[in-house]
Amino acid sequence: MICNDCIIMAGGSGTRLWPASSSKKPKQFLSIPGDVSFFDAALERAFAVIDMKGDGKAVIIAGVTHIPHVIESCKRLDKDQLRHLVIIPEPSAKNTAPALACGAYYLEKTFHQDRLVMVLTSDHIIKPLRNFVEDVKKAAEAAAKGSLVVFGIVPKSAETGYGYIEASNPIAEGTFAVSGFREKPDKASAESYVKAGNFFWNSGMFAYSNRFMLDEITKHTPSASMPFSLLKSPDEKAYTMQDGIALLSSWEGLEKAYGDVESISFDYALAEKCGHVSMVKASFEWYDVGSWDEYAKLTKDANPDAFLVDAENNYINADIPVAVCGVNDLIVVVRSGKDGTPASVLISQKGKTQKIKEIVEQIKEQGRKELL
Repeated sequence: MICNDCIIMAGGSGTRLWPASSSKKPKQFLSIPGDVSFFDAALERAFAVIDMKGDGKAVIIAGVTHIPHVIESCKRLDKDQLRHLVIIPEPSAKNTAPALACGAYYLEKTFHQDRLVMVLTSDHIIKPLRNFVEDVKKAAEAAAKGSLVVFGIVPKSAETGYGYIEASNPIAEGTFAVSGFREKPDKASAESYVKAGNFFWNSGMFAYSNRFMLDEITKHTPSASMPFSLLKSPDEKAYTMQDGIALLSSWEGLEKAYGDVESISFDYALAEKCGHVSMVKASFEWYDVGSWDEYAKLTKDANPDAFLVDAENNYINADIPVAVCGVNDLIVVVRSGKDGTPASVLISQKGKTQKIKEIVEQIKEQGRKELL
């Protein structure tokens, strides 16, 4: 055992990989190398670090509309893993702080004792697993001493799309005190951070003692947590079973709590306000996969049902046959709508797919949110 429990954040409706990623099937359920999804890989990480010999829980928090995708992935788990699994459907999307507060109060009201908790994202690629496990061990040691622990990624470039962690004095091998956070900076600031050498990309993962976290978030941002404190311990009637998977589908008061809670990120609600934050310098590789250009590098030859004539260096990701003639260096993504997601097509020059956010804004401005 490394920690008691994991909370997997499986919500969100990321559009950076539109049109394959949409509100109905967000990025975390797309495939990555190894014939698994981002979410499948997060499950593997969770079961590698929780207390599988005791009462450890892998708590999955996801939007109601995403539950079918979660269940489809969880069907692949064995009976022992399912025994340690629970899914909490979110009645509404309220960002990451309420999601983690909900998970923390679930653990508090279920076990009535303190727990060491690891928080996992579900839309990143992390490898190798053994390095991740070793880093979680370091994080658990720091968390047990009364600290919110973050994971810092050594920056490969001056990225403006990531938040940064400013590390200071070493606490233990591979673990440092945190002196501050910097949200997505401009290019000049990002370059200065990389040059300084003590700034790291924020991975979005955390470790903490459950009661420490609840005390701290109640102190700094009670609007993100207090409505959940009013919930009673869930009884057997609160759960339903689907394919051997436990869903906390009828936790009395949960919908009202989500209606009352403030929508705010965990970084803003707690990480940037907490006076006891430490950082584990990641020894694992971490990929955010925030664009089709990055995704294409990881998933070459994504569509064997493509027909190419006089066309080179193209990446095609489609759920129907596609023919390409006389063009080079394109990314072509096609979703036919046959799986219930919006029917749509993306055609982009390689190196330009970061501009999808502008496309998404156009779609919103034109009132075509059904495409997202």
